[in-house]
Amino acid sequence: MAAIAVVGTALLFVVMSARSAGGFALGAALGILSYLWLHEAVDKLLAAAPQHLPVGTAVRFALRYPLALGAVYAFYRTGWLAYEAVLAGLFVPVGVALVRRLSKSARTGRLARSGRTLPYPMRDAIG
Repeated sequence: MAAIAVVGTALLFVVMSARSAGGFALGAALGILSYLWLHEAVDKLLAAAPQHLPVGTAVRFALRYPLALGAVYAFYRTGWLAYEAVLAGLFVPVGVALVRRLSKSARTGRLARSGRTLPYPMRDAIG
């Protein structure tokens, strides 16, 4: 994830401005942090016979969206960084998932031979 964030930040720095690059970097950091917190919460929920979710994990899970929305709103109001770039950076984990899925499809040649569209991730996980 960090590689896509760094490449996107560098590209925006060259093509747009330092303000846009900084916004994208901040959004990417928030997106990656949100993804890691979500991953941690799901891992702990799916652990063998969990009694309850730890308080720290629950707090981080609950703060994911307010933190992201608060950052976007703060930069929208102040104009310090491009809020559009912050929003775009929040989608870095989605870009990583897309790149991983396309690279897996390219390695297996599954789409090229069958002519089908990408299957849903849950259908692959189920069988």
